[in-house]
Amino acid sequence: MLMTEQATGHHPQPRPRSGATPAPTVEHVTGAQSLIRSLEEVGADTVFGIPGGCILPAYDPMMDSEKVRHILVRHEQGAGHAATGYAQATGKVGVCMATSGPGATNLVTPIADAHMDSVPLVAITGQVASKAIGTDAFQEADIVGITMPITKHNFLVTRAEDIARTIAEAFHIASTGRPGPVLVDIAKDALQAKTTFSWPPQADLPGYRPVTKPHAKQIREAAKLITAARRPVLYVGGGVIKAGATAELKVLAELTGAPVTTTLMALGAFPDSHPQHVGMPGMHGAVTAVTALQKADLIVALGARFDDRVTGKLDSFAPYAKIVHADIDPAEIGKNRAADVPIVGDAREVIADLVQAVQAEHTEGHRGDYSAWWSDLNRWRETYPLGYDLPEDGSLSPQQVIQRIGQLAPEGTIFTAGVGQHQMWAAHFIDYEKPATWLNSGGAGTMGYAVPAAMGAKAGMPDRPVWAIDGDGCFQMTNQELVTCALNNIPIKVAIINNGALGMVRQWQALFYNQRYSNTVLHSGPDDVNPQARGTRVPDFVKLSEAMGCVALRCEDPADLDKVIAEANAINDRPVVVDFIVHEDAQVWPMVAAGTSNDEVMAARGVRPDFGDGEDD
Repeated sequence: MLMTEQATGHHPQPRPRSGATPAPTVEHVTGAQSLIRSLEEVGADTVFGIPGGCILPAYDPMMDSEKVRHILVRHEQGAGHAATGYAQATGKVGVCMATSGPGATNLVTPIADAHMDSVPLVAITGQVASKAIGTDAFQEADIVGITMPITKHNFLVTRAEDIARTIAEAFHIASTGRPGPVLVDIAKDALQAKTTFSWPPQADLPGYRPVTKPHAKQIREAAKLITAARRPVLYVGGGVIKAGATAELKVLAELTGAPVTTTLMALGAFPDSHPQHVGMPGMHGAVTAVTALQKADLIVALGARFDDRVTGKLDSFAPYAKIVHADIDPAEIGKNRAADVPIVGDAREVIADLVQAVQAEHTEGHRGDYSAWWSDLNRWRETYPLGYDLPEDGSLSPQQVIQRIGQLAPEGTIFTAGVGQHQMWAAHFIDYEKPATWLNSGGAGTMGYAVPAAMGAKAGMPDRPVWAIDGDGCFQMTNQELVTCALNNIPIKVAIINNGALGMVRQWQALFYNQRYSNTVLHSGPDDVNPQARGTRVPDFVKLSEAMGCVALRCEDPADLDKVIAEANAINDRPVVVDFIVHEDAQVWPMVAAGTSNDEVMAARGVRPDFGDGEDD
């Protein structure tokens, strides 16, 4: 993903030259005190975590910190997702903390999630005493080894004197280049030992030199292809948001006149309402966006990675297109699709340089004519718009619920989503005009993400309304963090899209498994096991939410929809949970079945658009 160092801003300052500035103050402290002082110096203001034996020494000096707020979560997975939501909403590094063994392993899922979505995260874990490492000591786990494939980098610290430098390096690595999670595992005896603390430390990162400035020749080649193309598409990924390059993107799009498609991780990078925006691509993308990529003769990929959910069957993806691929991570370029013009660099610099190069092409009389292309695109948009049918039985439509939440939400609202049908409906039916207003788990597809991520976003942006759009399946994985919200004055709002089932899995069973709904019903058990439960919904989300200190509402009648949403929006002193009882058979469309070509996109069940087979159609 493409990224600027300035976007997150947390990286160690260079050591002052001798005589240039006064020598840093040296303090005699414990390793634990050094850890907390280091967090203060790198600008960490919020830590999500749970104490335990091996990390406990760090919790004592944390009590004395006036700069670092600790939020005591109910599960370490919640701490990790909250740190991710905080990072995605603020652009700063998210921080989570856990003890050794199960505390650390409970962070594995959010660390993997942050790695897939390039989120700047520092996870700090306690470890057994250095002499006990490798002995299978109580609550020992090799968390460095476990997380090696899912971190940008990780550290095992066994000496107190290394703590400050390691924290500085961890924040620098997490927030620069392609951002990502960094784990710092600290032995208990290192936290307890005496050391000296001075800041800034001398960083030692040989070989870590992210390339930010793109090659001028490649930029010129890309500009020539853009002005020579007849059917270009700007394929925008989440790296553009991470780079803070959305303003530059708008300039480039309007300068070229090319259509823009924004991935699930890039919603808000380009205004949904802009006439050049053709929607989200991919498995459940807009028909126009999916088809535009298939018919394009040039794809300019900016901070995107050609993942399988966008490309469908890879060898049939965009068969007529030349590829300009710009990314700050050189490993992404050519990984899935060969690039005709590879550009390694920071998105902000790449796009700014592309603007100048395209302007130079225009000055020389080279300007793309996309009028025929836009005629096709507009026809597809008119013929296959996003939409949904209201249930014939008068029950709530999940799409309508989500759409009205988006329409009635105050300006500046941040939306998080779990994973599944409700995630896709939230992507389709809420308009995202600005970056960092849509937070979700894209790469890992982590159920249970929404509530703790909303908590983290609200902790980082307390003046912004935050709605979590969650499914009844996702909600039951991490809803305990509502207790954390209630006790810490974090008034998020949660919409449970309650269809009584694992909706996306049920949709696949309906389409591909002859409607054999094996183990996807959530609200009741088999009738022959518990006949008394027949017709009841377990759990009662209203009672459950009230027990956790929230205001809880339920909506089943479409006539009450706007009133209930308005009531939730008006409550800002406590968390609010709304249980929306929706129709169970609603499905997500459009859809490209897994493993098939994007040419086989279905606008609705049984409706396959016919765009012809020729290159020039």
